[in-house]
Amino acid sequence: MDDRRQATFGSDGELRTNDDVDEERDSEDGPAYNDFGEQLGENETKSGVSRYVVSSLLQKAVRRSDKQTAAWAAWELVRSGYAWNFWDRVNLYVVEDLRAGHEVALTISRYEELAHERWSVDSWRGRLCAVHAALAAARAPSSRESAHADEYFGELADEQVAAREDGREPRYKSPVDELEPNGKYDAVFDQHTYEGKKRGRDGAFFRTHGARVGPEGEPELSRQWRLRSMKLDDREYTDEQLARAVTPVEADNKWADGIDQDR
Repeated sequence: MDDRRQATFGSDGELRTNDDVDEERDSEDGPAYNDFGEQLGENETKSGVSRYVVSSLLQKAVRRSDKQTAAWAAWELVRSGYAWNFWDRVNLYVVEDLRAGHEVALTISRYEELAHERWSVDSWRGRLCAVHAALAAARAPSSRESAHADEYFGELADEQVAAREDGREPRYKSPVDELEPNGKYDAVFDQHTYEGKKRGRDGAFFRTHGARVGPEGEPELSRQWRLRSMKLDDREYTDEQLARAVTPVEADNKWADGIDQDR
């Protein structure tokens, strides 16, 4: 299929056709033109290339941390009347191509807000906001971890089904393979689950197993609050239980809890 004929979605989720885009770019004085004085074609930017190509360039530039190329691609899209396309794509890159938890998501959101609500997306200030957003994305640590996770987990689920149908063990283990009492994830079966209630696991079990953090451990003030709270509780806790409640989980064995000792 010729990508120049594709319909796309705008930043608000509305379906946008080529005619919609062309109508927005054409001013009251007539059709828009590229840098060479030629009337802009469908999905064409001012430099005479497809916006789909520029959008793809932008994403690869962000992914490869190429700041200059990312900035140019953002500028080219916005000056060519495709600001909506740029903001839609750069927000996608936040979740598809950047490391989880990075503050750049808020930075890009702020630039988008300024471009749309403080100024006009097609104005000089709007272009600067787009360039800033592209630079912020390209400077952030790049990672495809969320996309890789989504693909892998989907294939892993299919493998679980295939293994059951073939009567064999899955080639890779899924958490569901060990998600049962007395298994690797035994600590999850606390008072908040039916299985945990059946085993009489109450608030004491939650404090000494389910609420543990790590491997960095609790900040000192949080650690003090936890211990004081447990000492004020109606239940008597052993020194070992108090210590375990505030001991970070092991970095190389995050699910080791010594639960057998409390049974």
